[in-house]
Amino acid sequence: MTPLRWAIIGFGRFGMVHAQVLQGLPGIELAGVSSRQAGPLAERAATLGIERVETDYRQLLDDDQVDVVSIVTHWKEHHQIALAALAAGKHVLLEKPMAADTGQCLDLLAAAQDAPGQLMVGHICRFDPRYSLARESIRRGEIGDIVSMHARRNLPVAPGNIRLDKISPLMGDGIHDADLMMWMTAQTPSQVFARTVKAHQYDYPDLGWAMLEFPDRDGRSGAVGVVETIWCLPPNVPTMIDARMQIVGSEGMITIDCSQTGLLVNTADRVKQVDTAFWPLQHGRAVGILKEEISYFADCLQSGSPVSVVTAAEAARAVVVMEAAEQSALCRQPVEVDLPGAICSGLEKIAQEDPSR
Repeated sequence: MTPLRWAIIGFGRFGMVHAQVLQGLPGIELAGVSSRQAGPLAERAATLGIERVETDYRQLLDDDQVDVVSIVTHWKEHHQIALAALAAGKHVLLEKPMAADTGQCLDLLAAAQDAPGQLMVGHICRFDPRYSLARESIRRGEIGDIVSMHARRNLPVAPGNIRLDKISPLMGDGIHDADLMMWMTAQTPSQVFARTVKAHQYDYPDLGWAMLEFPDRDGRSGAVGVVETIWCLPPNVPTMIDARMQIVGSEGMITIDCSQTGLLVNTADRVKQVDTAFWPLQHGRAVGILKEEISYFADCLQSGSPVSVVTAAEAARAVVVMEAAEQSALCRQPVEVDLPGAICSGLEKIAQEDPSR
């Protein structure tokens, strides 16, 4: 089998994580990396033994030998770079959120529909067995009809303070749980009510809460989902990320706890929790949930199968819902979720292929 030649656009901390995963996967050749900052780019690439570096990502897109790109840039750059990559005929793994607003998501949906390459947005939690197995339990009817969901995804003040000049907690992390709730219920919320609180002088609020109201179904009241994202926990909390979800059904309940990794390192001055789930290095190789996500996309490309675990329409819907939440927080009123026709069409196609979606 001819290896997939894969390049990475955006080579900060998470771009390096993508590279470590790709270097450990069979059938993939890391073809190059790109970042505007020449000095850090060369240093990081040398650390991982990557030879080709470009300060202009278009050099990678113009290379006919590059088959796939991971786009791991600032989220407000996703739109422009992903459009260019699709136009160049590349397969695209685009980190979430899909784009900065609904209009940009619609542009990407239209471009992907006409492009020879596939587009997948990295909603990594769909590849976490704790959530995917919970969804399977729901699909089997083990807890009856979902009536309530409450998710939290909270961070200590660092790295929260590193992020708060770049993206809001709701769009940065709340989007994970909103997407999961829609995946679990196979529904789109009809309206959102949200509040944010600004505790420090960053560009974005330190925390956000959003209540998602799901539509009634078969004469029964719809479910309610609460998304909690706080990026200003005390710096000494012994957790990397306090991520949990409780799903209450008419006949049972599911509790998902991702707040503990099972590995605590106590030093003289702190307690450190070590990642064992998302992208840890084990015996010099990246393992974990990100590897599952990237491996899945690579398998789809090598087999010629369409991406189905998370589709572009679902990723666009998540942006619409979080955009509505942020609008609600500004006006302090509930905001209706109005999905554009292109997203509705994509979701209808998914439902026809898989009624549980």
